[in-house]
Amino acid sequence: TAVFLDGYTNRDGSPLPMLVRKSDGGFNYATTDLAAIRHRVQMETSDGGEKADRVLYVTDAGQSQHFEMVFAAAKKAGFVTDSVSLEHVPFGLVQGEDGKKFATRSGDTVKLKDLLDEAVRIAGEDMKSRMENPDEDFTDAIADVAKTVGIGAVKYADLSMNRESNYKFSYGRMLSLNGNTAPYMLYAYARICGIVRKATDQPDDQKVVWPEANEILITHDSEKQLIRNLIKLPDVLSEVESELYPNRLCDYLFETSQKFNQFYENCSVNNAETPELKASRLSLCTVSAATIRLLMGFIGIDVVERL
Repeated sequence: TAVFLDGYTNRDGSPLPMLVRKSDGGFNYATTDLAAIRHRVQMETSDGGEKADRVLYVTDAGQSQHFEMVFAAAKKAGFVTDSVSLEHVPFGLVQGEDGKKFATRSGDTVKLKDLLDEAVRIAGEDMKSRMENPDEDFTDAIADVAKTVGIGAVKYADLSMNRESNYKFSYGRMLSLNGNTAPYMLYAYARICGIVRKATDQPDDQKVVWPEANEILITHDSEKQLIRNLIKLPDVLSEVESELYPNRLCDYLFETSQKFNQFYENCSVNNAETPELKASRLSLCTVSAATIRLLMGFIGIDVVERL
């Protein structure tokens, strides 16, 4: 059984069929994808359906034509109405630093567990090299931080790229403390925690107690620029939800951390001229930290208060 759809042809110009049942009675991906659409869209929830009005298919870009044809067939069969959105969300390939398909030296597929373990190991070695006593054994707390940094670096590196583009996998770049990386964002968050602790006389070995919100006073352009950036958050989230490019969220995170750094370089928090101005700047610290924490959580990365 085959479906012929307008606009789809073979290289010789003949109609390109979409098989939904083989001659021996067997089924294929198109069959199960069409059945899944009926289940997700048409079936009542009481029967196990989902009554979805938006369905996202996240696969590699090589599946684009397959899903175009499946979606067209579903509409032609009446499985979906105009009120239901079926969307293919394609992504590119991960390449090695040589520009070829990412693989082990022997040519085998890289296992995700091995990749994450290596990222955690490198992150741990970097942290150990910066300890006051590099020969000191790792505590469980430091090991947990290394795990957060290592795994977070891999997640962030993947999501910070345009999802439709191929990119070269590099531990060095993704674990760098400079640029649009997870370690940079984690250090930015920890730095804000340190600023708030110092300004409010909180001990280093306890969780930060964030100050209550106060009236914002603008005395320097860097404060204004930070505020303008922070209030863009709802628009950024709406855009990412609509267009499904998480790299724009990462770009906003990086911009937020840069705006905060410019603010902190120009506006002392602990030595603000008046108590009211100090309270205002602490509020900006709190909102900036909350924004970083929220968005890192959205992409599955925990923040740490000390690094």
